Amino acid sequence: MREARELSSLWKSVDSAYGGTTLRLGFAVKMLGQPGLKSHDTRRWQNEPHLSVSLAYVRDIFGYLDRADIRMYRLSSDLAPYLTHPGLPQFHHQIDECAAELALVGRMAREAGLRLSFHPSQYVVLNAIEEAIAAKSGAQITALAQMLEAMGLGTEAVVVVHLGGVYGDKQSAMERFVTRYEELPAVARQRLALENDDISYSVGDIHRIYQQTGLRLVFDYLHFLNHNPEGLSLTEALALTLDTWPADVIPKIHFSSPSTAMRTVERTDLETGKRRMVLRPPRSTQHADFVDPFAFSAFLCQAQGLRDFDVMLETKAKDLALRRLRDALGQFAPRLRLEEGV
Repeated sequence: MREARELSSLWKSVDSAYGGTTLRLGFAVKMLGQPGLKSHDTRRWQNEPHLSVSLAYVRDIFGYLDRADIRMYRLSSDLAPYLTHPGLPQFHHQIDECAAELALVGRMAREAGLRLSFHPSQYVVLNAIEEAIAAKSGAQITALAQMLEAMGLGTEAVVVVHLGGVYGDKQSAMERFVTRYEELPAVARQRLALENDDISYSVGDIHRIYQQTGLRLVFDYLHFLNHNPEGLSLTEALALTLDTWPADVIPKIHFSSPSTAMRTVERTDLETGKRRMVLRPPRSTQHADFVDPFAFSAFLCQAQGLRDFDVMLETKAKDLALRRLRDALGQFAPRLRLEEGV
């Protein structure tokens, strides 16, 4: 009975705090709510994949997003296949070749009130010790920024990266990131945003990078729970990141719940030498399939009084998780407006 009263109070607090606020929810790349929708051209280079094919898929995705009233989406960072591959120069001109298609996709996004972004893979490491890896990473970041630019999108459309590795010397690694950032073309610097991670670089660390570069910061809720050596409160950490965004641009954050499900992993039996499946407990760093609506609501209460922001959900259930969370919030906090609409 006491728990029920506490949850009721929680929902009322969310409803009161966010009753007049529009909150865009987004998800990343893959569609589960409509089978058959592809996020990008996945063919191997021998079959001549192309950005034009990916953009045709994106236009189909936009139709689904509009029908589902979803106004925030993370594009696949592989949208232009092999675009920066050093050994495949035949793919290097896809952005120029698709100028008209990119402009069309950007216009569709603007008309739908759809916020787009990129988040390249963990192999994009700007502060890598190896110059070749850093150069490839810079080329990938620049290409993604150029696509957003070619779409004619506002500065809310960003390329989100992690700071990178530590390599045994954290201070040098951070200095190396700043140096490489400053070497990027202007289009890449203007689109780049930096996210805290769950092992090496905390909110405090990336805020020091902001103080040197002016880079916008993206707060990641689950990473913060796993790595907060400064002992910041959630509200303090969130405020530090939100305040790095220009006054005329709505910040974005990442939110996910930690997995609580048992994992099945394959292991070798030491006695028989045979491979078998064994159960392992969940890891707090792993994303759950869905979002805990009560944890999300408590988070919104702790964000009360701070700047408005948009939320990219990082869940295994993708758009299904978004729609389920939206239904829960709509049921218990009906005054909370969850999408901009058109």
